[in-house]
Amino acid sequence: MTRPMSLGTSRNARVRCATYTRKSSEEGLEQEFNSLLAQREACEAFIASQRHEGWVCLRTGYDDGGFSGATMGPPTLQRLLADITPGASILWSSIRSTG
Repeated sequence: MTRPMSLGTSRNARVRCATYTRKSSEEGLEQEFNSLLAQREACEAFIASQRHEGWVCLRTGYDDGGFSGATMGPPTLQRLLADITPGASILWSSIRSTG
């Protein structure tokens, strides 16, 4: 019996993962370690935990501080969507921030 692969990938197939972080207000973003960085660390840790499935975290991060998540309009989200290669698989991971 073979183990099913997540995202329909074959063993050792490379899955490129981007991280997108957002905070609806700018409050606290001036701090050295802020909510966006905490979200990024959590996403990168999850991606690293899936390394055995071929997941790799892209170096480019996408951060929107001070933008509502009620629309698809935040500028960095738009850049992320534009950067997605046609035909690529998309993995969306959401971390709910309380700060």
